[in-house]
Amino acid sequence: MHSRSPGAELAGTLLRVSVGSTMIAHGLKHARSLHGTAGWFESIGFRKPKLQARLSAVVEIGAGAALIAGAATPLSASAVVGTMAVAARSVHIPNGFFITAEGWEYVAALGVSSVAIGALGGGQFSVDRALGFDRHLCGGRGAAIALGAGLAGAAAQLAIFWRSPKPSTSPSSSPDPSRTAVKT
Repeated sequence: MHSRSPGAELAGTLLRVSVGSTMIAHGLKHARSLHGTAGWFESIGFRKPKLQARLSAVVEIGAGAALIAGAATPLSASAVVGTMAVAARSVHIPNGFFITAEGWEYVAALGVSSVAIGALGGGQFSVDRALGFDRHLCGGRGAAIALGAGLAGAAAQLAIFWRSPKPSTSPSSSPDPSRTAVKT
C-alpha cells in the first residue's frame, strides 16, 4: 500500500465525495422523471430514449456511490468520464465553453476531476484500500483506466445510439423537464 500525506488523503476523499454526490443527484433526478428524461434524450438525438433514461439513472447513481465508497475507483471514475463525454458531444460542445450558455465547462470539470480521481485512487478510506487493490489502481494506470475506458464507452454509446438531431429539435428548444440549469 502507498502512503499519502493527510492533506492529500483529505483532498482525494473530498474530490471523490464531491463528484460522487453530484452524480448521485443527477441520477436521482433522472430516476424521478424517467418519462421526461426519455423525452429529452429523444429530443437530442438518442435512439431508445427510455433505455437511455433508465441507464443514465443507474449509471449516474451507481458510479457516484462507487466513487464515494472508493470502490474500483478508476472504473467508477471512467463511468463519470464517459457520461460527461456523451453529454459534451450530444449537448454542450456546440454551445461554447461557458455553462451559462449550456457550454461544456461543467462537464469538462467533472470529467477532468474524474481522471484525477482515477490517478489518486481510492485512498486510505476506501473499499479499494480495504481489499488491497489501491496500490494497483492509482497513478498513471488509474488515470489511463478512467480516461481510456470512459472515452471508449462514450464513443460506443454515441456510435450505437446517437445521431445529431435536426436543427428544429435542438436541445435549447427542447429543455429537459427533469433538469433546471445543467444538462448532463
